Amino acid sequence: MTLSLRQIALAAGCVLLSSQLFAGEPKRPECIAPASPGGGFDLTCKLVQSGLLNEKLLTKPMRVTYMPGGVGAVAYNAVVAQRPADAGTLVAWSSGSLLNLAQGKFGRFDENAVRWLAAVGTSYGAIAVKSDSPYKNLDDLVKAIKADPSKVVIGSGGTVGSQDWMQTALIAKAAGINPRDLRYVALEGGGEIATALLGGHIQVGSTDISDSMPHILSGDMRLLAVFAEKRIDEPEMKDIPTAKEQGYDIVWPVVRGFYLGPKVTDEEYAWWKDTFDKMLASEEFAKLRDQRELFPFAMTGQELDTYVKKQVADYKVLAQEFGLIQ
Repeated sequence: MTLSLRQIALAAGCVLLSSQLFAGEPKRPECIAPASPGGGFDLTCKLVQSGLLNEKLLTKPMRVTYMPGGVGAVAYNAVVAQRPADAGTLVAWSSGSLLNLAQGKFGRFDENAVRWLAAVGTSYGAIAVKSDSPYKNLDDLVKAIKADPSKVVIGSGGTVGSQDWMQTALIAKAAGINPRDLRYVALEGGGEIATALLGGHIQVGSTDISDSMPHILSGDMRLLAVFAEKRIDEPEMKDIPTAKEQGYDIVWPVVRGFYLGPKVTDEEYAWWKDTFDKMLASEEFAKLRDQRELFPFAMTGQELDTYVKKQVADYKVLAQEFGLIQ
């Protein structure tokens, strides 16, 4: 079959358009989850891995790797110091990362050290117990802590001052308990919290709702409270009480997203921003996000950078109130 000049020109134009579309694509795209497998960072990376694949926004599959340590601190320092110009490396972050940055827990690098790329969804903090726990609500937990703080072992992602610590510290403060009296076990993310809780090594897990839902649906775990403004209108979540309705006026959203190294070029950054904008606008991505128990929160580029800087400033004020920083 002989092609006409018009058909040849059209085919050539399609090839050119395709090559332009992927011209800025990194050669070896990678998403670093800065914790052990199974937690929120892992979930965030795999969400975007699937989203980019479904929308055919990458020609090569994105691999997910793990770099636990300091609830994000190890990965943050590694990317800034060792891979600052690697445009193929995305790193997951959460509101907990920003809280740690506000307290200087990421070492010599602050919130200005990376290029904040995108936020892709939000969850909410939650207090989890095993399904057979004697604690049926927050008041039960508070009574037990008041009776003997040493007998209630709370697992949290990170040490004193972390996001998970802050959630239970806010409950303690509201109940007139000194947060420093609480007995904590520092763990590395939601996956380890769930393992420790289900293994009976801790009695309470300070975590978030997206990490917890697989275990709730399996019947192994239940939530005493979720830190949302109101009950979440999803079939599997509508029976989970909020902290507010139990008399504890605490709301804690857990935003999740990605950053790039500080020396990634403007052109490379713009390619990723455009790619995320396309993915975040798709209905298929919304379905993937919903499947992972995340809620809409889409923000990229300069808008996100402004949001992050304000959140860090707000967290510094909160950390000062708890005596975590001067």
